[in-house]
Amino acid sequence: MGTISLEHGDRLFWLGRYTERVFTTLKSLENLYDGMIDRDPELYIGYLGCFGLTNTYSDSGEFIKSFLYDKSNLNSVAYSLEKAYDNGIVLREEISTEALSFLQMAMDTLEKSKSTKRGLLLALLPLEDILFGFWGCIDDYIYDEEIKTIIYCGKSVERLDLYLRMKYPFSSINMEFDRLCKNLRDVPKNTPYRYNTKQLSTLVEIMGEGEDYKKCIPQALASLGGLFAPVTGA
Repeated sequence: MGTISLEHGDRLFWLGRYTERVFTTLKSLENLYDGMIDRDPELYIGYLGCFGLTNTYSDSGEFIKSFLYDKSNLNSVAYSLEKAYDNGIVLREEISTEALSFLQMAMDTLEKSKSTKRGLLLALLPLEDILFGFWGCIDDYIYDEEIKTIIYCGKSVERLDLYLRMKYPFSSINMEFDRLCKNLRDVPKNTPYRYNTKQLSTLVEIMGEGEDYKKCIPQALASLGGLFAPVTGA
């Protein structure tokens, strides 16, 4: 396909970010749901704090409902899934109709889970498999490495962003950073959609702090947010 446009590069990047945000948010909510039932019904307040959000919910049930289904909640599964689908429609030719169909199935599955009479986690379990199916299509149906790499850069950036905010163990943080660096190395040199080497150097320094990375989370998030952006005049 040659060098992609800046607009499509941006959409590919955010397709990766939003789809990964759906998956990681879903896994986090599943863990919270279990913990709130078994141990502490107010565990969700700590989760909100990871994202600088105040508690405006009356109870854990209202929180779960909002973070799963409320499209006006920018941190919800529903919002991110809709954004991923919107980008996927524009990118249908690049990512394949099959990949787009998995995003549609994911939206349908999330919607159906609202009225489930089974346990909530059981109802949402197929959603994880559908997302794995989406990534399988990305691997199988995209032959242009530039397209695939930019999507996976978005995926890696989003996962690392969320892991940093939730203060994951350094072993998990470092593993995701290594994966991000591998994806960045695969970005074609002639693409107009490049990463910022200065921001990457800052992240390398922070990762060198090991478990002390937590002292630098705001700086790490700022560098990560500015890492992969369109470069004009390229």
